[in-house]
Amino acid sequence: MGAIEIGGLVIPDSRPVFLAVLAVHVVGAAIAVVAGALAATARKRAGRHPRAGTAYLCALSVVFATATVLAVLRWRHDWHLFVIATVAYALGGAGWLARRRRIRNWLTWHGTAMAGSYIALLTGFYVDNGAQLPVWDRLPHLAYWLIPAAVGAPLTWRALRRNGAARTVRSGRHLAG
Repeated sequence: MGAIEIGGLVIPDSRPVFLAVLAVHVVGAAIAVVAGALAATARKRAGRHPRAGTAYLCALSVVFATATVLAVLRWRHDWHLFVIATVAYALGGAGWLARRRRIRNWLTWHGTAMAGSYIALLTGFYVDNGAQLPVWDRLPHLAYWLIPAAVGAPLTWRALRRNGAARTVRSGRHLAG
């Protein structure tokens, strides 16, 4: 159960089951990061946005499942990563449901929940790996928790305003489908 180093990163557990699940986790997370960025930057219409969003949710499901296994294997050290993964997955699901069911103010709920999910995904990455990353290794641990939200929240607000969601809530009009 000793630590090993792979590609300059310290892996805290050398058991084969941990390494196998971690490999799937890393691939799922990489796909989620790329798909989430594509969905966030795509025009909000049929085509690229929903396809990238679906890929994001599928990859996020893999991340959540593997994070659960990884946390169980090292619960004392990684329980907080399970909490972050749960938040990311729950927000992703809430964002999908808001769009799917067209709840009152669905555009605001969808955008906010999906952005929150992506922020949580990145937070989990930095909390777990920040101390081993160039530049990030110079920051205090608290920064790994706060920087993704500090960057993501204003970008989310800007996107909501640009896509009409923030104005809809403020004006009291509702975008029910």
